[in-house]
Amino acid sequence: MVASSEIEIRAALSADMTSVAEIYRQEVIAGTATFETQPPDAGEMEARLEAVTAAGYPWLVAVTEGRCAGYAYANSFRSRPAFRNTVENSVYVAVDQRGSGIGRALLARLIDECAARGFRQMVAVIGDSASQQRSIRLHAGLGFETVGTMPDIGWKQGRWLDVVLMQRKIGSGATTAPRM
Repeated sequence: MVASSEIEIRAALSADMTSVAEIYRQEVIAGTATFETQPPDAGEMEARLEAVTAAGYPWLVAVTEGRCAGYAYANSFRSRPAFRNTVENSVYVAVDQRGSGIGRALLARLIDECAARGFRQMVAVIGDSASQQRSIRLHAGLGFETVGTMPDIGWKQGRWLDVVLMQRKIGSGATTAPRM
């Protein structure tokens, strides 16, 4: 297990996208946290990084022992203007680093980054509650509440998968007028 003081959380760089693509590849191929079925390469991940950050959302990486061990980013929850104050998060940790505190460090920093940018709500869309209990506990431990489950909504790895929706307020939440 890595001590949290040994984890550097910083803004993602283009140079990180090879590692990011490999972390994500493992989840696309063997996992059910994402419903993507073809792993994107580093070039595609770089294009995603550019799109996310150009739109004003944060993308972070966790570095430990000189290597990228995980990443997290926020993006638009939905494209319609009424949702502009709500973000959806994504957090992925290298298989050999899970349970080390990296996911928690990434998500906590992502929440802070989004609050500083004026966002008010954060949503987690967690695929496959049967195998993603660690992600559900991570989000719950940082103040997310389960707001719904969509049963049997995706088909991957030969079975129907559900999606758990979790939400938490960030910044002042809905107590003041939103950013425009």
